Amino acid sequence: MYTCSLERMKEKIAAFSRFGDAGHGGVTRYSLSPEAHQARDEFVRRMKALGAQIETDDMANIYATIPGSDSSLKRIVMGSHADSVRNGGNYDGILGVIGAMEVLETVRSEKIPHRHPLTAMIWTNEEGSLYPPAMMSSGVVSGKFEKAVVLSSKSMLDSSRTFADALNASPYKGSESSRLSADKYAAMFELHIEQGPILEAEKKDIGVVTCVIGMVNYRIKTYGQAGHAGTTPMKYRKDALYAATKILMFLCEKLDKLDPELVYTTGELKVHPCVHTVIPDEAEFSLDARHEKPEVVRQVVDVIQSIPPEVAGCRTEYKPAWSRDSVYFDRKLVGFVQQSADELGISNMTINSGAGHDAQFCSYIIPSTMIFVPSRGGHSHCEIEFTPPEQCTAGADVMLNAVLKADNT
Repeated sequence: MYTCSLERMKEKIAAFSRFGDAGHGGVTRYSLSPEAHQARDEFVRRMKALGAQIETDDMANIYATIPGSDSSLKRIVMGSHADSVRNGGNYDGILGVIGAMEVLETVRSEKIPHRHPLTAMIWTNEEGSLYPPAMMSSGVVSGKFEKAVVLSSKSMLDSSRTFADALNASPYKGSESSRLSADKYAAMFELHIEQGPILEAEKKDIGVVTCVIGMVNYRIKTYGQAGHAGTTPMKYRKDALYAATKILMFLCEKLDKLDPELVYTTGELKVHPCVHTVIPDEAEFSLDARHEKPEVVRQVVDVIQSIPPEVAGCRTEYKPAWSRDSVYFDRKLVGFVQQSADELGISNMTINSGAGHDAQFCSYIIPSTMIFVPSRGGHSHCEIEFTPPEQCTAGADVMLNAVLKADNT
């Protein structure tokens, strides 16, 4: 069994934390921003120093490849994303890039024999923080998103600027022929922080990821009548926000009875006219529900569809925003991750992912899997996001040995 360098991992984590440093322990590194390009430049500089061949595709994904002993074999790729949410942490996404870099560096420094070419990569715009949707480039490469549609995505900060503008201005925009594809790649591994509390609570250093769970996202609206806050008696009101809160409580009561593994969230609420002296005439909220089993997701939809057509005198409306099915990772690759963790003597457990990742879209193209390491306190998408360097290195160790097992098949 081979191991990566703890000191090199520490250095890489510190080095990449400088790009987009927000001044409070985290980063703001929007995709294709100057800060993201600094991180990409550093990735390319370091990979070239290892003798890797650099390629970029039409979505500005970057591939750094070292040759194997058999040039006829397909590549094995490892990677994640370098972009962040606003005031995000130093581990989400970038750890998978750093881990892939460390695997290649270990292979080179230890002269580890391998037959397949090995690739470290950066996916573009996984977060979708500035240009939605999330997982944009892997969605295009996998055929799940239409390229023309995502190119027209407008900046959340400047509606006059589109993703196409940022892409065309990037020095990393390359050729569609360089895309990850089944004819050139044999397998994909993505190292990532868990972004939740389970591994830490179970005192495990590695999560052997089996799937990304399915989800539905609905928009629920109520329509009432605006009126003066001081002159309209309560019994005459059609308060859209009041109706929305009654619906939300109805949904919570019903969903709580379905399955203990179901998670659901209302993270967005819009009220019109949003004036403190006016009774709301419209309210809209989101409902995001996730579960591995499709029958439970269908039950969620049944609950939503049971919302009465009128609540508290207000007309109601619901419509799906988007959804995904559970995506199961390649069993053989999952097995290689499990075996590697066991053989290295690293505590581990099987786990699913409630968050979406590039590997889930990649799995539609080639065999793919993920490796999780713990998130202290379950924190992610925030500046206190942290994983001890020892656990980060353990994740790289597992990925290295899992990749070598894939290399021997």
